[in-house]
Amino acid sequence: MENTSPHLLFMQRALQLARRAADEGEVPVGAVLVKQGLVIGEGYNQPITHQDPTAHAEIQALRAGAARLNNYRLPDTTLYVTLEPCVMCAGAIIHARVAKVIYAAKDPRAGAAGSMFDLLPSDRRFNHATLCEGGLEAVASSQLLRDFFRARR
Repeated sequence: MENTSPHLLFMQRALQLARRAADEGEVPVGAVLVKQGLVIGEGYNQPITHQDPTAHAEIQALRAGAARLNNYRLPDTTLYVTLEPCVMCAGAIIHARVAKVIYAAKDPRAGAAGSMFDLLPSDRRFNHATLCEGGLEAVASSQLLRDFFRARR
């Protein structure tokens, strides 16, 4: 993953959102949805706060972006997320027609972009393929997650 300035800035914003989640007692994951260089949606994990198992960072960002564009399809967008998307989020990303996902840390227990499952981008049985790259700010994201879970033990 190339550390070009816009990519890095969007991921750093996602990390800020992840820290907000941690401050609220949620697993620290943040997401930023971008179209043509502009942020159209943001989110961070809030399933505990909202008592909603679907309130993952990616879903929150997709909902905000869809509301802003007044469209449930989000073509030509890039989603920056601090943790590899899970199966639920990968499904939502595919259905929304997100063009690309850039994530920070791998999720060996539930990741759906090659770690546990391989839905993004290689499963060609879907009618939409989302490009996917990992590793941008992986160290910072992994450390945030480690610190969060260490403090919970």
